[in-house]
Amino acid sequence: MKQFPRSDLLNRLPKQFFASLVKKAGQYIEKGFDVINLGQGNPDQPTPDHIVSKLQEAATNPINHKYSPFQGFGYLKQAVADFYQREYGVKIHPEKEVAILFGGKAGLVELPQCLLNPGDNVLVPDPGYPDYWSGVAMAKAEMVTMPLKEENQFLPKYDEIADDVLEKAKLMFLNYPNNPTGVIATPDFFAETVELAEKYDICIVHDFAYGAIGFDGVKPTSFLQTKGAKEVGIEIYTLSKTYNMAGWRVAFAVGNESVISSLELLQDHLYVSLFGAVQEAAAMALTGPQDCVRELNQMYERRRNVLIEGLRSIGWNVTAPKGSFFAWLKVPQGFTSEEFANFLLEKAHIIVAPGIGFGTYGEGYVRVGLLSSEERLKEAVRRISSLEIFKK
Repeated sequence: MKQFPRSDLLNRLPKQFFASLVKKAGQYIEKGFDVINLGQGNPDQPTPDHIVSKLQEAATNPINHKYSPFQGFGYLKQAVADFYQREYGVKIHPEKEVAILFGGKAGLVELPQCLLNPGDNVLVPDPGYPDYWSGVAMAKAEMVTMPLKEENQFLPKYDEIADDVLEKAKLMFLNYPNNPTGVIATPDFFAETVELAEKYDICIVHDFAYGAIGFDGVKPTSFLQTKGAKEVGIEIYTLSKTYNMAGWRVAFAVGNESVISSLELLQDHLYVSLFGAVQEAAAMALTGPQDCVRELNQMYERRRNVLIEGLRSIGWNVTAPKGSFFAWLKVPQGFTSEEFANFLLEKAHIIVAPGIGFGTYGEGYVRVGLLSSEERLKEAVRRISSLEIFKK
């Protein structure tokens, strides 16, 4: 069969680091091993009933069988504005400052194409969500990494970025609560970010995917709560984590009017709009009962405690995450992150994500998801405790 060559755009895309790990894990599952998957980022709980019921009801409405408005229904944009006012005290103009997205990932990949020209600099956290890299590659922009180090609480140090790099930068990605480190940002850090963005004319994109998940009584801060934030950037919020709606592919961007307009212009050429019944269900999620969000957060905190306390009890000195549903664990001495991930899979049949897959500064760590039951997490700890390197 004739093979048609891929475009230069596809050849520029970063390789999927985790594909080989997934393939290897699949081989163990096929052989009948009981594999505990702690490497995924896929919520394990169902969407709350009242949201599902709204979808079912809305799916029978003939208006939702037609093309939806290209830029989304006004009621969903209003629901977003109401949500931000209620949760963060931030006023959002529903028509000018909200863009409906086909999942958070779509917006993150689209933004570099909206705002950048070939050769422009993009500041990207390292370690960070790998799909930031994809949009940068599509825009033919230059990625400059910002190291996230434990001694700096996994926050970038702006005074360590060269002035000529900042002068050329047009866009910066941030993500708190952070994937993969589980760290949350401080209001002071966001204020410093706004000051930097104003000085160098950089658009800030804050990926707030885990905004509802904070531990020890701390609610994560929205970037838009910072004075001047809407002048210099936007925030992307997904319903995937807050309401267990990952498969529904619905999210939104809020903030700077010009950036929102650019996003909507690009999406006008890529899509029609989300299925209207999904939009009605999303509005119900944002404005309806929020008990499910609090209960979910409490569940993740219990799981975190089971995992962290269990690992500490067997002598693994690990740090508890402050938010997100991930833990970022230092690998034992003598292993690279990839070697340790392979070791756990081979010897304990546990999948974790090697830190190097999130960037150069992810080396020396593995990411563990809190997306399995407390019983399975206890079993994972038991298996790890039986390994020779953890025997006292």
